[in-house]
Amino acid sequence: MARRRRAAETIETIETIETIEVVGGVDTHKDTHTAAVVDMAGRLLGTEQFAATGAGYQRLLDWLRGFGTVVKVGIEGTGAYGAGLARHLTAAGMELVEIDRPDRKARRWQGKSDPVDAEAAARAALVGRRTGAPKDRTGQVEALRMLRVARRGGVDHRADVIKQMKALVVTAPEALRAELSPLANAQLVTVCAGADADAAKAGEPAIAACLALRSLAQRHQYLSAEIKELDTVIDRLLKKIAPRLLEVNGVGPDVAGQLLVSAGDNSERLRSEAAFAMLCGVAPLPASSGRTNRHRLNRGGDRQANRALYTVVLTRLRWDPATRAYVERRTAEGTSKKEIIRCLKRYVARELYAILLTCGAPAAAAAVSA
Repeated sequence: MARRRRAAETIETIETIETIEVVGGVDTHKDTHTAAVVDMAGRLLGTEQFAATGAGYQRLLDWLRGFGTVVKVGIEGTGAYGAGLARHLTAAGMELVEIDRPDRKARRWQGKSDPVDAEAAARAALVGRRTGAPKDRTGQVEALRMLRVARRGGVDHRADVIKQMKALVVTAPEALRAELSPLANAQLVTVCAGADADAAKAGEPAIAACLALRSLAQRHQYLSAEIKELDTVIDRLLKKIAPRLLEVNGVGPDVAGQLLVSAGDNSERLRSEAAFAMLCGVAPLPASSGRTNRHRLNRGGDRQANRALYTVVLTRLRWDPATRAYVERRTAEGTSKKEIIRCLKRYVARELYAILLTCGAPAAAAAVSA
């Protein structure tokens, strides 16, 4: 009789857990993730720490499910430390939301720790405050992002190499300085890469300068070849993902790649062109008070995407007759150049948003056709 009663209580407990709806929150770090779970009334049910490994992701998911039916999970840092966990939970069919870091006022009031941040993520996911749909990092746009990271690092390093060569030329012995100073960057690299210097005499400043410049010049050539190879791969991938985007006036491979990366594989997560404009930091923000009705420049958003739109605007200002006519008309109305460029970036964002929705993941194209 007692055994039957315990079995009945166990079944009742399982049925109760299955009917409870809960929301999870995760504060991510390199080696560990701290999770918290709250019920639909906002009551904290528990916190726990898990290893940032495949096995740890599964244990975290099992732990969340142990409190009831998981409605959604809020994760802080889905594009960095939380990328692996986000992929694991997405594959398990969980609904994910990206959580912004807690504001400074809240942190001053309640302090900071991993459990506190995880609980804040869970509560933010519950009420939908400062949340958004995370990017899908399993498609071609994610592959494009990785290639662009390598290319950007190569470009930055190559620029640093030129600066180092110029600095060495300035401080080189007079004869070497007089020979190399007039040369342009390309000529300087070619001449220095073929320099003949005896390493056995490296104790002499002139020979040491030649050796150092040759090493830097050969490094510059290697980086240039690496960048060229990455450009070929990136261009081929862009033509496969977004051929229409490359046909837009003022949009080249660099701009197209940045806008695709900013939108993500699941560009349908951007609910409207206004949301895309806010993401790129080109949506004007209200700054009205009393009888003053005005807007101010948005200095938030993805600044790299903002730079990409600025590049499109600059290109059209130089080559597009319609854009130049617009500038002349607004200038005659008394609008400043800065305000005109801000308006043009907003118009370009509206134009490119419709094209971005047809690129990348098949789901985005399906959403547009629907």
